[in-house]
Amino acid sequence: MTLVKRNSNRSALPSLWDNFFNRDIFGWDSFVTGEGQSLPAVNIKENKDAFVVEMAAPGMKKEDFKIELDGTALSISSEQRNESEEKDDNYSRHEFSYQSFYRTFHLPKDVVDSEKINAKYEDGILKLEIPKREEAKEKPSRLIEVK
Repeated sequence: MTLVKRNSNRSALPSLWDNFFNRDIFGWDSFVTGEGQSLPAVNIKENKDAFVVEMAAPGMKKEDFKIELDGTALSISSEQRNESEEKDDNYSRHEFSYQSFYRTFHLPKDVVDSEKINAKYEDGILKLEIPKREEAKEKPSRLIEVK
């Protein structure tokens, strides 16, 4: 929990002066990911047969994702727009939100079988399985006979 000191003589709304001195001068925190946005967490695993990418994206639908392979660049992106409107005799309220992200991963050249990549979205996790080519898979050790 964070404690914040408030001066009771001042308004509850922050002033322009407060915003200027309490924010990053170049605004990098909002420039990199956007105000109120963050990139989804990603786990990347490698086993003997494939690379597995798991991305946490709760609350989305499989139709929200766009997955594209361009050469060795694998891009995962999503856009979500929500809008609601409420009207009554005394008031009107209109709210909207917009969320998006774009991530790119560079796959090892001549290692993956790009024709067999598959993606599945289940329980808030987007999972991509990127199989390795047969020639790129690690071969078991073998005994070589000396003649």
